[in-house]
Amino acid sequence: MRKDCFYHSTLAMFTPKSLTNMQYSCENWPSRRVMSAWRIAGILHALEGWNVHECGDKMFNIEDIWRASLRHGFRPLSIPA
Repeated sequence: MRKDCFYHSTLAMFTPKSLTNMQYSCENWPSRRVMSAWRIAGILHALEGWNVHECGDKMFNIEDIWRASLRHGFRPLSIPA
């Protein structure tokens, strides 16, 4: 587990402000400008040109994925204190 993250029951992140037409979420559970991790993964695959699918035992390096998500403007959710 990462020490610089909070874990929720459904993994999600804030979307970058550069994404247009995202004033509302594309899903029915999160707040505005929040997207589930599996949707973000699809976006990252396209933006990074990753032409492989993760399934079974085949997984990308989680640190590479984390850095790519931050590089493209996705941000972790914060939990109010």
